[in-house]
Amino acid sequence: MPKVYPNAIAIAPTAAAAPQPQPQVSKPSISDGQVQVLTVWKKSLLFNCKGFTVFDSKGNLVFRVDNYSSSNKTHILLMDATGKPLLTIRRKKLTLADNWVVYNGETDVNPLYTVKKHVNLLNSRWLAYVQTGCNNGSNKNVVYQIDGSYAQRCCTVYDEKKRVVAEIKRKESVAGVSFGGDVFRLVVQPDMDPAVAMALVILLEQMFGSRWSPPSN
Repeated sequence: MPKVYPNAIAIAPTAAAAPQPQPQVSKPSISDGQVQVLTVWKKSLLFNCKGFTVFDSKGNLVFRVDNYSSSNKTHILLMDATGKPLLTIRRKKLTLADNWVVYNGETDVNPLYTVKKHVNLLNSRWLAYVQTGCNNGSNKNVVYQIDGSYAQRCCTVYDEKKRVVAEIKRKESVAGVSFGGDVFRLVVQPDMDPAVAMALVILLEQMFGSRWSPPSN
C-alpha cells in the first residue's frame, strides 16, 4: 500500500520493543486564512484499535480517534496529536432518528452542535445537517448542510450562506494507484474549524458506514 503517514509511527506492544519517536505535532489554524488539506486514514495508530488518523499537507499528525471497544459506537472522542481531547461526540438517546451531539473537550454539557441524518426519499441529495446547541426536533439554527456520497468519498459541507466550507475527496497516490475508501482528503476552508470538519467526517462514518463504492467511469 502506498505510504500515507510520512511522519507518524504506529506502535504495537511487543516483548522487546525499542523506544519509538513521537509523531510530529501540528495544529491546523483557521486564523491564517489558508485552506487546510488534510489526509484522513481510517485506521488507528494504536495496535488493535479502530479509529482515524489525520495528517496535514506536510505529513504531520494533527488528529486521532482511537476506539478501544468496537462495540461502543455511541461515544467517540476526537483528539489532537498528543491525545488531548478536542471534541466529544455522543449519539442522542431516546430518539428514533440518527441524531448526534457534539461537545467541547471531554465534557457532556452545553453541546456545541446537534447533527442529524437526513431522511427523505424525495430528496436524497442531502446527507445530514448541523444545528447549534442541542436541538430537539425543529429545523432552526442550521449552520451546516452536507450533500454528496460518503460511500464514494465525495461530499460537500455548506454553511448557512450556502458557501462551501469543507469537502471530502478521494485521494490518489503519486503513482496513480487508488487508496480505496480508507484514505481520502478533507479540504477545509479558512471559515471552518478543521476539528469540527473532522467531527463531521466521523459522524458520516457512523451514519453511513464503511461501505466503499468506487465511482463509475
